[in-house]
Amino acid sequence: MNGAKSLVSTLLKAGVDTCFSNPGTSEMHFVAALDQTPGMHCVLGLQENIVTGMADGYYRLAGKPACTLLHCGPGLSNGLGNLHNARRARSGVVNIVGDQATYHRPLDAPLTADTEALAHTVSAWVRTSRQANEVGHDAAAAVQSASTLPGQVATLILPSDTSWDEGGIVAEPLAVPVPQPADPSSVLNAARVLRNMKNVLLLVGGRQVLASTQKLAWRIAQATGAHVMADYTTARVARGQGRLPLERIPYGIDQSIEKLKRFEHIILVGTTPPVGFFAYPGKPSIKYPANAQLYTLARPDQDVEAALQALADALSAPDTAFPEAGARPEPGKGAATPESLALTVAALMPDNAIIADESVSYGRGFYPYTYAAAPHDWLHMVGGAIGNGPPVATGAALGANRERRVINLQADGSGMYTLQALWTQARERLPVTTVILNNSKYNILIGEYKNVGAKPGPTAMSMLDLGNPGIDWVKLANGMGVEAARAATLEELADLMRASFRQDAPFLIDLMV
Repeated sequence: MNGAKSLVSTLLKAGVDTCFSNPGTSEMHFVAALDQTPGMHCVLGLQENIVTGMADGYYRLAGKPACTLLHCGPGLSNGLGNLHNARRARSGVVNIVGDQATYHRPLDAPLTADTEALAHTVSAWVRTSRQANEVGHDAAAAVQSASTLPGQVATLILPSDTSWDEGGIVAEPLAVPVPQPADPSSVLNAARVLRNMKNVLLLVGGRQVLASTQKLAWRIAQATGAHVMADYTTARVARGQGRLPLERIPYGIDQSIEKLKRFEHIILVGTTPPVGFFAYPGKPSIKYPANAQLYTLARPDQDVEAALQALADALSAPDTAFPEAGARPEPGKGAATPESLALTVAALMPDNAIIADESVSYGRGFYPYTYAAAPHDWLHMVGGAIGNGPPVATGAALGANRERRVINLQADGSGMYTLQALWTQARERLPVTTVILNNSKYNILIGEYKNVGAKPGPTAMSMLDLGNPGIDWVKLANGMGVEAARAATLEELADLMRASFRQDAPFLIDLMV
């Protein structure tokens, strides 16, 4: 058995059964091993940032890592944007990165790069296999690292001779560490604050805030008068009917400061103190009041739900129902606005849908208008590296075993970074409805100009304009094998959305906003 076959068999034995791939010459023996070893679902992406983004979306729904197959240092570097997002989302990913043969590397061939250095920028675990008999053990360690909650990126670098040399050994899976419990003193301290202090915020976040977590947080809030909010950088939030109408800290620094100004005590639950994405002249970097007291109930790497349960028990917080979200709204009419679009999506989405949200500036106000939608999961782009939405939507559809409709709310500018994901959706026949929010500009950057106090002129504005020439999303989607149509009104959007939901295939709607 060569090293590549031992790698595939070890991955399968450890429960990794999906490989998102964009291979090259150094990985051909791994590709052959995938062909010769049944059990691995191989999904091709046409660019490495598609591959890594799909692995992120897959983990968020499947709850276990997939592997990626990337070609040498440049291939890894192409995928770094969405690996950065995966790291921030705390998604477990096993990167398999091919490299020059160990004896060829000293010759400094054209594709030679410092692959380990690139990997360390996004990975919690990095290792280079040195010989074929180490590959299986190294793969088992990579899966163990990626699977360690709350999830992290692990990168195994595979020189090509370690793949083709004989002597490979299939390794047994390694035990995944259980999440650490919260410190009992942290629970007691949080209980003390909640009993004795006013203007307390329970800030929940991290990898996911599911209904069970929301239920415990709501019980605690109802028993103590505290308020509950979700951090802006929460990767997955359970929403809709039967869930808590959970506010999210705004993106903008001014809006966040206004929203949080009344809180004197903030208890962090699976998240970190909220700070701005960027610094702005004359404005603070933190979103909470400078005199607020911060307390950590549970770190992201701890058992958040168990910590909340312990806190609810310490407070003798009774079970209590969520507030009613109200009736599902009616679809909007006429030209799209952010509010009417959100109402339309809330009115039409099927039960148990998945929203992959890269609406960027257009969608920052969607939350209040979608509380009464059918039960669904909302996936956020938390790392800030644009081009996350289409591949995350693709991976989420596969992570949900094609059983749930995915709706990708996608800004047009950032969608151009990773539009090749549409091709993978067509190839895999995935139930993804992409709604392009087409304003033909980088609107977020126009807003950021104002935030930093700069004064753009014609040259600057031309660099933020996508309308000269116009981008034809219908033709682009058709070229990727995806059916598509344009909508100028919300009535047209509603008709197209309903039609797309009846298909077990991808569909793109180019919504003019």
